[in-house]
This record gives sequence, C-alpha cells and structure tokens, in this order.
Amino acid sequence: MKQETFADLYTAQGASLSGQPWSSYPRPQLRRDSFFNLNGFWDFTVSSSPDLPDIYDKTIQVPYPPQSLLSGIHQDYPEELYLFYRTTFTLPENFLKDRLLLHVGAADQIAHVYLNGTFIGQHTGGYEAFSFDITHALEQSNTLVICVEDHLSRQILPYGKQCHKRGGMWYTPVSGIWQTVWLESVPTEYIRSIRISPTENGVHILADGAQSASVTIHTPDGPLTQAMEQGQLTVTFDAPCLWSPENPYLYEFTIQTPSDTVHSYFAIRTLTTRVVDGHPRLCLNGKPYFFHGILDQGYWSDGLFTPAAPDCFAQDILSMKALGFNTLRKHIKVEPEQFYYDCDRLGMIVFQDMINNGDYNFLRDTALPTIGWKHRNDRRMHRDKQTREQFLLAMEQTTLQLYNHPCICCWTIFNEGWGQFNSAQAYHQLKQLDDSRFIDTTSGWFFSSESDVVSEHIYFKPFKAYPTQKPLILSEFGGYSLTPDGHTFNPNKEYGYRHFDRQTDYEQALVALYENEIIPAVKEGLCAAVYTQVSDVEDETNGLLSYDRMVQKVSPQAMLPLAQKLRIPDCE
Repeated sequence: MKQETFADLYTAQGASLSGQPWSSYPRPQLRRDSFFNLNGFWDFTVSSSPDLPDIYDKTIQVPYPPQSLLSGIHQDYPEELYLFYRTTFTLPENFLKDRLLLHVGAADQIAHVYLNGTFIGQHTGGYEAFSFDITHALEQSNTLVICVEDHLSRQILPYGKQCHKRGGMWYTPVSGIWQTVWLESVPTEYIRSIRISPTENGVHILADGAQSASVTIHTPDGPLTQAMEQGQLTVTFDAPCLWSPENPYLYEFTIQTPSDTVHSYFAIRTLTTRVVDGHPRLCLNGKPYFFHGILDQGYWSDGLFTPAAPDCFAQDILSMKALGFNTLRKHIKVEPEQFYYDCDRLGMIVFQDMINNGDYNFLRDTALPTIGWKHRNDRRMHRDKQTREQFLLAMEQTTLQLYNHPCICCWTIFNEGWGQFNSAQAYHQLKQLDDSRFIDTTSGWFFSSESDVVSEHIYFKPFKAYPTQKPLILSEFGGYSLTPDGHTFNPNKEYGYRHFDRQTDYEQALVALYENEIIPAVKEGLCAAVYTQVSDVEDETNGLLSYDRMVQKVSPQAMLPLAQKLRIPDCE
C-alpha cells in the first residue's frame, strides 16, 4: 500500500492540520473520509479533586505525556493528583453526518471524558484505544475536558517498564494522554469494526455493521468486487502475493454499505511449524524462516512513549532493516497503530509482548532464575484476583486491537516470570482469541508446558542450542554497551551486559557473538534470536542506536553478512 493514497484522508472535510503534531490519520485499517484532529496545545492543570476545575494554569502539547520534553510540561506528578486537559472546538461546515465519535488513542491509566460539562464516559487501561459517541452533548461551540488519573504504584493495571524511581532497566513513567485525540462523523448505521484473517491462499473478512455490503479488492490484475453475506466474505486467489519482510505486499480494499464506506488493507501469509532436517522449525508461508530479531522498547528521548512525529517509527524500522534484521520484539508496550502499519508496509515482523502488571522482585524474577533456579508451577504465583483479571482483560484488548496487522507473527504473554500466573490457562485463552499466530507463553524462564515455542534469555553465559520438542527461540540476548560521547541520557550511569569503550571493539565483539554462538545454533535448531536492543533507553546504553537516534553504533557492512548466514535452508 502506498502512503500517498491516504493523503485525502489526512485533510478530509476541510479540517486544518497545519501546525498540529501527529497529524496523520490514526487508524490505518479502518479509514473514513472523516477526520478532525484535536492534537495540539490544550489547557492543562493538576488537582487533588476529581471535580472539574475552573482555572487551567498551564498549557500542554497533546499527544505528548506531561513527563516528556515535547509536552512543554516536563514534570511527573504524584499519583493522588488528577490531570485535567481542556480544549475547545467547532466542527467545520458539513462535517457532521448523523453521529459524532470521540477517539483517544491511549491515555494512562484511567480517563474520564466530559463535553460541555456533561459526563460522557470512563475508560480504564493505559495502552488501549477507546471511543465515545458524544452526539447528545454536542453544541455549536464545544469544550472538551479529559481527566486522567494514574495509579502506577498499585501495580494492578498493566504498566510495563514505567517506574517512579527510574534507573537501570526501569524508565521514566508516563501519565495522561499519549496518543492522538480525534473526532469522526459517522452515519446512524455504520461499520464499527473489521476482523481480517489471512488464509493459505486468500483472506476472510468479517465486518460488524456491514450486513448488506460490497467489497472491492485492488489486486495486481485489477479490482475485484464481491458481495458480503451477513457481514462476511472469503476470497481466494489462484496465485496470491504472499507477504514477507522481503516482499511486504498489501492488498487494499474498500467496504461499502448503503450508508457507509471504509477503506482498509490485508496481507496473505501463513505461520506454521514443521520438522525440517530433524529440527522443529517456525515457518513463514510454508518455508522455514529465521526470525532475526531485535528488542524494541519504544521509548524516545524527547517524547518518552510518543515519538516527535509518526515518521520516527519508519526511521527506526528502516534503520534495523538496513542492518539485516527482519523482526522487532515490541517489548512490554503497545504502540499507536501507525507503528504496526509501518511494519506492515515496510516489511518488518513483530513479536508483540503483552504488558506486564503485578509486582516485580529482583531476587525472585531475575537473580535466581539467571543462575538456574526457576519455578516449575505458576498456578500459585501472583494470586491477587484483581491483578490477574486486569492482565487477562488487557491481553484480550491488545489482541483484538492489533489482530488485523499481518506484521504481528508472535504474541508473548509473560516475560521473565514478572506477573506470571496460570500460564497454561492464559495460553489457551489467547489461542481462543487468535489461533493464527505463534505464542511464546513464558519468555525467558519459569517455563510453561503450554507454549508454541521454547523461549530462552541468555546474557551471562555462552548460548548453545539443545534438542527440543518445540521450536527453540532465543528471545533475549546480547545487550552490549557502548556510550557515545554527547549522546547519552546520563553520562554518570551505564546499564548493559558487557561494556566497550571503543566502537571498533564493540562492533567486533557483536559480530563475534553472532558468528560463534547464534549462527552455529541455527544449524542445531534455533529458529529466532532477539538481540537487546534497538536503542539506548535512559540509563540503558545497550542499544544499536543512541537514545537520541543520532549515533548508529554498528555498520551495515558488519551486520548484513550475518543476516545472510542466518537463513535456514528448506530441507524436507
């Protein structure tokens, strides 16, 4: 799919986007010609009371979290305070059809929405998109207020790498709105969602709200139009164009009902396992494929959770592809859909983590497992009922929100035992939601018998593949540290697993790591390897890019030959 095909949607209905951050259309797989962007400068204040304030004494730039430089606030607030955002808007002439929807890409953690003094609704969860129908409270000139509360220290809601006492592998926390806020006008009867499921040689499309509809798919041979039956359509192709990082082909399509029209895209690709040359292998499109991966935390020096512009995602993806990587493990964070769309169109596989919650204990969750002590039964781990319920609910929401993106090939449920409980139950629950992708139930340790892979983390000893009944993946390794002068978050702190002072020594050691441990392991059954990591993050200085993305620590000339050696021959 070509980016320029979205241009009309970005400026639809006369909505002016000049000067607004994050002006691109925020929902690439369900696009309409209705988009009014509310990003930009909002009134802002904090209060100890949840009541709507009369005075807003600050200005914040949405969608950047208040802890970030780009927000203009650059401050973390105590958890007992409420963050209030206020903006005004008047809809462009002829913008409103029948209903007006307010969309928020994400707000951490609990958001309360008011329009013209009327309470609209509440959403709980810091990583999921949400929307409300605000038609009933709409006036000619409108005042929108969003109040956000964040209870990070309770550890009940998923929170990922956020920590008030940041340092080491823990990062500056994020509160409030951190993704695009926008308005959309829809008819009374409209398409509410699309579920896209690729098959071996085609696609199945299910549309909620499209009982009577036609679908037009743009193929290399020209447009193909078919009618949906009860909101469903299955299409097969004699010679489908298969999606892969080497050929990220996307089919564009349009669904049209008597009252609504939406645009989307799909890709055709399959994910299977089979024994190849005596080893269980992960296969893409029926062929054994080595997932040459790198860990991606998704933090930015100026915007924290939110990069300065949507283009930053593509820049990271292309930087890693230029080094030979074909997979990003999106680590304990869910991104705006722009990220996944860029992976879809540019050809980058994603191993997507669920967001951890619950308490973390260094001795239990890191130190002892690193030296070999690991739980064998997790049914009694992390027994708080509310924490368990919130994790499973967030897992379901994440899966449903990201299901349509073909780049996502693997879900990771638990990472290194942190928050882990009843992993077998979680595996089967996720399989019911999505049985089309690989599942890494327990990445790192505290292994579960219910998983599609055997998943290891190795940092402090040489890695050697061993016989397994399931495909073996190395879901974290490496983490070598190099601190380029003038491009570090904290010149007095460094966090990594092996330190180097010179770039030449660093690059040589990285190449040797692949040559001596990873490449030989591929021949012994290793199916994926995820190096730590894309970029430095605050005190963590083990990225291939500096935190400000200004320095690349390794060269394509050193890395690309490794990617060639990691390919798996297709031996029956």
